[in-house]
Amino acid sequence: MKYRTVVMYMEIGCFVSCLCGWILVCSTLPTEYWTFSEVGSIVLTTSNYYSNLWKDCISDTTGVSDCKDYPSMLALPVYLHATRALAVCAVITGFFGGVLALVGMKCTKIGGSEIANARVTFAGGITYLASGFCGMITYSWWANRVITEFLDPNFRAQKFELGAAIFIGWGGSILLICGGTVLTYFSGKEGLPSSSSPKGPRRPATYATARTRRTYMLPGSSRVTLVPPLFYEGRKSRATRATTKTGRTFSRDSFV
Repeated sequence: MKYRTVVMYMEIGCFVSCLCGWILVCSTLPTEYWTFSEVGSIVLTTSNYYSNLWKDCISDTTGVSDCKDYPSMLALPVYLHATRALAVCAVITGFFGGVLALVGMKCTKIGGSEIANARVTFAGGITYLASGFCGMITYSWWANRVITEFLDPNFRAQKFELGAAIFIGWGGSILLICGGTVLTYFSGKEGLPSSSSPKGPRRPATYATARTRRTYMLPGSSRVTLVPPLFYEGRKSRATRATTKTGRTFSRDSFV
């Protein structure tokens, strides 16, 4: 099997993994069971309290349930604003990661050259990684706060436990991170230039003298000290021409 075919099937598997993870992350936003608490009473009725990023709800064994949105947005704690923003960022970046991956994958044949497609797929993998990390931070931050309040003996308010949405979000974030990592590795290996790859041939160094306008080509691998080779040859040729004009050579004894 060719390497291109292996990479193509790997891209398809990573895209399906990231798509499933993105769907799981999206499904947790409207889910109300981020935290829950069960309170029993003397009568045969049990009240269930549960909440998510947007509202608090209560239900009992008779089947009656009621939900109430948070009364004031500005009065909410900082961690709730941060987790809301991170959850929305996870959904948005996951959507754009899917678009980039679809355009750049080898099986779709939408983009241009192989290198351009690999770079687009690399951008999609990075976007998927950002989506996965945003989701992981969101669910981990929420779970850490719930567990800290539950184990704190000095916390006198109602204590909650982790709901099903947190575990679903963890699973979706792991799928996004794993799929984005493999997608980024294979596409970056093909689309991004490597520092260890051999460079293209360079133009050899040239040296030209002002007298002859001749060019001497030197090999790029050899290190040669460039010295003007024709300077003394020019003086010698002028002396030769002067001797030829006079026709004879004079010595010191000739003038005595």
